[in-house]
Amino acid sequence: MPLIRPSLPPAAAPRYIWQQPGWPALTVDAARLASSVQTAQRQLGQVLGQAAALGLMSREGLHQQVWVDEAIATAAIEGERLNRDSVRSSVLRRLGLTDDGPSSRDVEGLIDVLQDAVAGHAAVLDVDRLCRWQSALFPAGTSGIHRIAVGRYRDHTEAMQIISGQLGREVVHYTAPPSSTVAAEMERFLAWFESTRPTPRQPIDIAMNGSSDGPIDGITRAALAHLWFESIHPFEDGNGRIGRAIVELALAQDRGAASRMVSLSTQLLAHRRAYYDALHTAQTGGLDVTAWVQWFAQTFTQACEASCTIMASALQKASFWSDHTDGAVNARQRKVLQKLLDAGDGGFLGGLTAEKYTKITGASKATATRDLADLLRQELLWVQGVGKATRYGVKVVGWVQGVS
Repeated sequence: MPLIRPSLPPAAAPRYIWQQPGWPALTVDAARLASSVQTAQRQLGQVLGQAAALGLMSREGLHQQVWVDEAIATAAIEGERLNRDSVRSSVLRRLGLTDDGPSSRDVEGLIDVLQDAVAGHAAVLDVDRLCRWQSALFPAGTSGIHRIAVGRYRDHTEAMQIISGQLGREVVHYTAPPSSTVAAEMERFLAWFESTRPTPRQPIDIAMNGSSDGPIDGITRAALAHLWFESIHPFEDGNGRIGRAIVELALAQDRGAASRMVSLSTQLLAHRRAYYDALHTAQTGGLDVTAWVQWFAQTFTQACEASCTIMASALQKASFWSDHTDGAVNARQRKVLQKLLDAGDGGFLGGLTAEKYTKITGASKATATRDLADLLRQELLWVQGVGKATRYGVKVVGWVQGVS
């Protein structure tokens, strides 16, 4: 996200959504929205259905992968690169699967926030909880080398603006409400978020507005919550990551489960420019935010499709090992087979060669030749070419394993 810093106060003319008469009563057109939301809900149903078909270990593996991907992506959207090994170690520690590995206070704080958002989906979202989230993101009390207000709403008198561009040529993309109004703005937002919490066996409406009580379908509610929170921009820094954690919370409340099967932030990162543009358009428009919710629902659908692809691969791996339980493979062979399976179809560029086998396993050329011949005999690999052009691939129906 572009840097956020104080600048000149906003103009008196209504330019931003929070300056519109009737704010914060956001509305959507149910008829225009129905198709996008229903498609997203169906795709989420497919994710949950495929997840149910996975074994317990595979589901836990998917949960870990999505959690790691979500953390890395939500930080990357803000231009922050996290070490994947540190993130993975932090996730595994939260799950009680390890107590070692690299650690970083910034990573630990972000993982704490994401864990609390999903695992604590039944708890009320209040001021204290949000402030603890923001504190966790900035354990040193600084953003970069700059000291910032931590664990409380912003209180500076200058306007909070989202800008980009070089010094002296800045472009103002958005100006948030004055700091003096943040507490009141957030009080309304948090009251709405709690009043629209999903409850079992209660009718759900697609079109609700910010002043209405009662349940909203989970995807629309998550989209509205994200836009509303980002439009207030209550903290001096960390608003993007916290806003996406609120989306995670809203979606977990909709499912009524603490499992994490979809990484929305990964899709937002892949379409970061479109994400910023969609938010900017909504924040500088009227109170009808149908277009924003449509974009959000379509992006969520893409995130669900990505999860389905991951799970399909997991099912193929599980099926592969299940189909070959009678065979005997040594540790070297298993390591190579798993590496090929993890790479997926087309992911092992150039296919497997005897030379690559020796590099992966540390085996001698003669041992590699015997291992590969044994895997061919057990029909765990296929082979094409002769001599130095010989290439192997794991024998999964339809896979080409990086060999054209």
